[in-house]
Amino acid sequence: MDRIADIWGPRTPHARGTVWPARVDRHLEKGVAEEDVERWVRSACVLCSNGCGCEIAVKDGRMVGVRGVATDVVNHGRLGPKGLYGSWSWANSADRLTRPLVRENGRLVETDWETAMGRIAEVSRRLLAEKGPLSHGFYTSGQLFLEEYYTLAVIGKAGLGTPHMDGNTRLCTATSAAAFKESFGTDGQPGSYTDIEHCDALFLFGHNMPETQTVLWARVLDRTRADDPPKVVCVDPRRTKVAEEAERTGGVHLAPRVGTNMALMNGLARELFAGGRVDEEWVGRHTLGVEELRGTVEPYTPEETARICGVDAEDVRRAARIFGESERVLSTVLQGFYQSHQATAAAVAVHNLHLLRGMIGRPGAGVLQMNGQPTAQNTRECGADGDLPGFRNWSNPAHVRELAKLWNVDELTIPHWAPPTHAMQIFRYAEQGSVGLLWISATNPVVSMPESSRVRRILGGEKCFAVVQDLFLTETAELADVVLPAAGWGEKTGCYTNVNRTVHLSEKAVEPPGEARSDLDIFLMYADAMDFRDSDGAPLVKWRTPEEAFDAWRECSRGRPCDYSGLSYDRLRGPTGIPWPCTEEHPDGTDRLYADGVFNTDPEYCETYGHDLLTGGTVTPVEYRAKAPAGRAFLKGAAYVPPHEEPGEEYPLLYTTGRTVYHFHTRTKTGRSRELNRAAPDAWAELSAPDARRLGIAEGDRARVESPRGAIEVRARIGHVREGTVFAPFHYGRWDPEEVSPDGAPRQANELTMTIWDPVSKAAVLQDGRLPGDQGRRRRRPRSRAHHHRLRAGRRPRTAHTGRAGGGHRRRARPHPRLPGRPRHRPRDPRPHRRGRRPREVLMPRLAVYVGLLHRSEQTLAEALRTVGEGHAAEADVYHVCDTLAKMSEEHVRRLEPVARRYGEQAAGEDVEEPERLHAEGLAGVREGPVGLLRDLQDLYVLGTLVQTTWTVVAQAAQGARDRELLELAHRCEGETGRQLSWLNTRLKAAAPQALLVAG
Repeated sequence: MDRIADIWGPRTPHARGTVWPARVDRHLEKGVAEEDVERWVRSACVLCSNGCGCEIAVKDGRMVGVRGVATDVVNHGRLGPKGLYGSWSWANSADRLTRPLVRENGRLVETDWETAMGRIAEVSRRLLAEKGPLSHGFYTSGQLFLEEYYTLAVIGKAGLGTPHMDGNTRLCTATSAAAFKESFGTDGQPGSYTDIEHCDALFLFGHNMPETQTVLWARVLDRTRADDPPKVVCVDPRRTKVAEEAERTGGVHLAPRVGTNMALMNGLARELFAGGRVDEEWVGRHTLGVEELRGTVEPYTPEETARICGVDAEDVRRAARIFGESERVLSTVLQGFYQSHQATAAAVAVHNLHLLRGMIGRPGAGVLQMNGQPTAQNTRECGADGDLPGFRNWSNPAHVRELAKLWNVDELTIPHWAPPTHAMQIFRYAEQGSVGLLWISATNPVVSMPESSRVRRILGGEKCFAVVQDLFLTETAELADVVLPAAGWGEKTGCYTNVNRTVHLSEKAVEPPGEARSDLDIFLMYADAMDFRDSDGAPLVKWRTPEEAFDAWRECSRGRPCDYSGLSYDRLRGPTGIPWPCTEEHPDGTDRLYADGVFNTDPEYCETYGHDLLTGGTVTPVEYRAKAPAGRAFLKGAAYVPPHEEPGEEYPLLYTTGRTVYHFHTRTKTGRSRELNRAAPDAWAELSAPDARRLGIAEGDRARVESPRGAIEVRARIGHVREGTVFAPFHYGRWDPEEVSPDGAPRQANELTMTIWDPVSKAAVLQDGRLPGDQGRRRRRPRSRAHHHRLRAGRRPRTAHTGRAGGGHRRRARPHPRLPGRPRHRPRDPRPHRRGRRPREVLMPRLAVYVGLLHRSEQTLAEALRTVGEGHAAEADVYHVCDTLAKMSEEHVRRLEPVARRYGEQAAGEDVEEPERLHAEGLAGVREGPVGLLRDLQDLYVLGTLVQTTWTVVAQAAQGARDRELLELAHRCEGETGRQLSWLNTRLKAAAPQALLVAG
């Protein structure tokens, strides 16, 4: 069967509640028959996050094919096109890396392992002596094995003591982990793939499952093509196969404007409240925050949601009705939410829908916040990213002590004094030179990260010593100082965990080529070269084999949510993978979490104390404990805030990136598969039919897509994306085995994207228009955040731009209008007064002064926030969050105006001038560099503290004056100022160690 043309294979429909029938898929190298295979070696596919159990065919010491495992709980024998054609064929490519490379006189030349590792260790020791552990950064993948991640985590967190560790999972599914933590207390999928067999409604939020997880979509099709299909609801601006299935099953396709997911989610939640479809009794027993959520979503009527999102109000009502009237709803979420505006808030909003209906932990009722890569879950569990191993809490001293005892190191070695460093910030530190050694494993950030040209400059510059560990000489490896040849899947042994927590063992099938070594052996070689020791002087890393590393991890996970204590290599050699937690109590694993309605939110057990969903400011341990969660889930809401700029007349189009069914990430493996590469040999840009007609572009025309950051020239595809949007797949870099782009035309989608991230998960925002242009000199305001595109077809170019209002330029900060001044001494009001009452301005003149102080303070804070944001525009989070916080203060000024008029604001006096004096002294000019940023954030914190304490004083006075209007305003604004201070405090903690200990 040709699985390029028939992606999902033949149907096996079955009724609700019955087991998904098995169907074994296989593919062998041309000329190899099944009887020619010498050995079948058990493994699981690693070319999407589904984690399909499979067996590798071996002949003459080579991998020659693959087949599914019928007994495996994940796939019941099925495999997708990438697994069938791309999981193994790359291993026989002639361009494999077989020896280490080092850079000599600007060129990479072959060398031996001792020389390559000696050079790495020499640089590492020098940097530790000169700058300390914060000079080291590690950027890894979602494709290594569990044992390798855990070893790397121990080296980084206990050997070196660096917080600068992350994976390319930060580009997408970091939002999955963040959303779980915010709602349920810890990471971990609540749902199961088996929920597909039991649900009567299936909601896919930003998840193009037919292309990203083909076997899982085959599982869905086998239910939707049965006699009792679930209704499908699709949330996606493109008309995908999911959208077609939604219409076929009587569901709904909601195609919101790019960047408006949060408004849509609030609209759906409001309809559950308005329609009386909330399980009030369950919510009361198992959640916190329902009234706050009700208030947050109340403004989002179907009509208001339709206005913001560009969808039909009746479709919003119908989708909410399907969710509210179904007995069992399964929701899945992926990049369309994770890489978009307000990513974590929108993902959490999916949890809110399920919590409001009590749809967690039972068959058919659950959530799958999907991963994009096969072992993304292991980076989070094992601590090779910004997490502590075992879902431990950075802010909980007891959790840090547990790890210190387990590893036998001083707890101060484990970097827990500040939030962990996410990938975007690691590369920023490398750009500045404070991270002097950056080790990249099994990923290709020159193609996959936003703002590709910037990443090339960082890795190709002189400030950072780059180590790249990979299978091939990728676009990233070409820029490295040392390249280490790694063994790949099928050439080493190890475990990994897929989206729904199922653990598989992948056995070594063949030897790696030449001198290539497993990632585990490479990390162990570095640990030996650095001679990392524990407190007793024994080697820090005490294992030598994958199984020994697994056993060490098993102990680390014991008692934590991701408990592996009941698993072993022998158990995993059985007929199927096993989902964690697997313990003595649950020896066969656990299909679903939270079946008892008890969540991992206890303060002594949870993985985080939470964040402000709008700014990313952290909740303190004291604040968290005051909530007394006691195993209850959090209903967390957030208002929709528009992207920083909206499409305008001059720049009407938005740019978004994504995936195609035939390729995985940057095509390092799938691009070397003959079948997959023929199916999708080159990049393209997709636009709607109306946009194509307006621009004079036909299907197959060459189109140039421009932004101020760069340009790509690709073929045009017409018809499957929302009007006003341009879509491009991100897989394609400069490398290609068949030189499909001989003219050298650029096709790398991330040339056009911008370095910006979600404030909570820190996941890259790749689904919206991006901030273009050079950041320029200090204080220069960047241009529009969205891309504008020049689309050329044939000889006559047609031009269109994507961007935001105002010609793609954000408005400059304007001085806020002062309230009209009031004379210090007002004439007595001649009107008669009610008995016992005096005029407010006479009774409380000092309160009037404090209202004036607040007005000036909020104005000053807003102006200072914009000054600092613009002055540090190269720090993307500072620029954008300061803009958000400034808007908060501007709104406070607006709301104060009628109160000030009522009280008669006293505009003069030393007290009222205090905020301006602080502003003049503290922010006379923005300071440069990391230390300058630290100082500027401190000044903002001082100003914000003045504002908050003044609101506190006014609130007390308003209560005494029985002024309900002022009291409500004070409580609201005091809380929002607290959110501003929370973000400033969080960012100060993140900036301080690097600025004061490392940065020059």
